[in-house]
Amino acid sequence: MLRPDYMQKSVQGVTLQFLKAAGIGGLIVDIDNTLAKHDDPTPAPGAREWVEAMRAGGIKLCIISNNGEERVRPFAQLLGLPYVHSAKKPLPKSYRRAVALLGLPREACAMVGDQLFTDMLGGNIAGVKTILVNPIDGQELAQIQFKRKLERLFIKREED
Repeated sequence: MLRPDYMQKSVQGVTLQFLKAAGIGGLIVDIDNTLAKHDDPTPAPGAREWVEAMRAGGIKLCIISNNGEERVRPFAQLLGLPYVHSAKKPLPKSYRRAVALLGLPREACAMVGDQLFTDMLGGNIAGVKTILVNPIDGQELAQIQFKRKLERLFIKREED
């Protein structure tokens, strides 16, 4: 349940060609350390362009985050994406809601995120494909740093 289906160095490694070959038409995407630095209100360099390329290629996107609406709504609006806030990842209910917002069968959806114990576990429980990316920034809260150490017991990430 903790193993991702796929691994990429960043969201930019998740390409249209890769998604088409994998039968993925919709992405459920985490914010913190996936599309932006932790608590940064703006997308990381290249993230906005990646979102636009996905959209132009026919890939549907939805933001999912454990953060509250005050963090998630402005970020999602900046990118013009639907969102699920206060998701309580890894519980599957919010993943099912994100799949419904995408309007696709769950088999055609994938979760893209940087954490095994929330993003990948939740996506696997919910029955969507999972794509693990490296975190954008190493400056993280102590509890996330602890989880990163535990993650190393389960998986070796690709080096930058």
